[in-house]
Amino acid sequence: MLTDENIPAVEHYLAGRASVRRVSGRQLQRQHLEGVDALLVRSVTRVNRELLHGSSVKFVGTATSGIDHIDQDYLGSRNIGFAYAPGSNANSVVEYVLAAIAAVGDKLETLLAGGTVGIVGYGMIGKAVAARLAALGIDHRVYDPWLDTQAVSHAASLSRVLDCDVVTLHPELTHEQPWPSFHLLAAVELASLAPGCLLINASRGPVIDNQALLTLLRAGGGPRVILDVWEGEPLLNHALLERVQLGTAHIAGYSLDGKLLATRMLCDALMTHSGQAPPLVESPAGEAEILVVPDGLQGAALVRYLLQARYEISQDDAALRDATLGRETAAAAANFDLLRKEYRVRRELLGATVRGDYQCSRDMDLVRGLGCAPSPVAPRA
Repeated sequence: MLTDENIPAVEHYLAGRASVRRVSGRQLQRQHLEGVDALLVRSVTRVNRELLHGSSVKFVGTATSGIDHIDQDYLGSRNIGFAYAPGSNANSVVEYVLAAIAAVGDKLETLLAGGTVGIVGYGMIGKAVAARLAALGIDHRVYDPWLDTQAVSHAASLSRVLDCDVVTLHPELTHEQPWPSFHLLAAVELASLAPGCLLINASRGPVIDNQALLTLLRAGGGPRVILDVWEGEPLLNHALLERVQLGTAHIAGYSLDGKLLATRMLCDALMTHSGQAPPLVESPAGEAEILVVPDGLQGAALVRYLLQARYEISQDDAALRDATLGRETAAAAANFDLLRKEYRVRRELLGATVRGDYQCSRDMDLVRGLGCAPSPVAPRA
């Protein structure tokens, strides 16, 4: 089988049941598929007739929640098995969004005091964001025109969602009418955002018209912006990067836990497709460390501390700027991909044991709202 070099632990989860060869996903071409019966990719590889025609591939898996890079109609016409990893990186993206909010001024305090988050897209990730906000007691509104409003928690119009203190984007990328998400936020929509609004895009770059956003920011208006995704990746607009609050290299879903879950989902699906029982193996990540809260932290400060204890978003912002700004186009693009390929180990906060000298039930509720287990500090001797 052939797998993208950035999909971890394939050999571990297949437990020796297949020969695994790795290749750069962005450079993967038809000639790499000689003798290959199973192919595992990420979003950087377009899987279609051009890639697969005449190959021996019988199964395709993508370690992503989005599948806009996969021609499912072609796979179906060739009777090629297909699997993806919906929800595998959802919690990683949720924690990225929360970390982004916590990193910008007093946005976290505003939300915990009654502010509102607007969510665009109510798929696996949008639902996970909404659920975590609800657990933290943060109000939210959701826009997803493809779903019946009865199936959407806190459904609202796009204009109402864009009127929130924070707007976070999680739709699938589609050109399909009547509600394409391509350039969903163009000049008119971007201009409607309040100057104090925080706009976060961790979905796909073209959901925002990047040139329109740059024009708005150059004029000195518009929201504060955090972008994890960019039009034209791995090329990105350096002028736009210079003007956003934080920029990262499409790594919102890149927690180790999320990547390993995606790998396991694909390997299990491949084994099932080939008529074998998936092997029973443990995650190679092991247990994440217990977190101990310093005395005196409460409310937003407590939430911010826990988020940053697992993920400091400013590190990824600094890395992207250092790797791309002031560099020639080809070098900047190569460095963008290298940041993803060599991404550091990032564990999720979800499920962590958090020890602290909790002074009120509200703080314990916030810890639980983050998906953690609050544990009192042992009494001092």
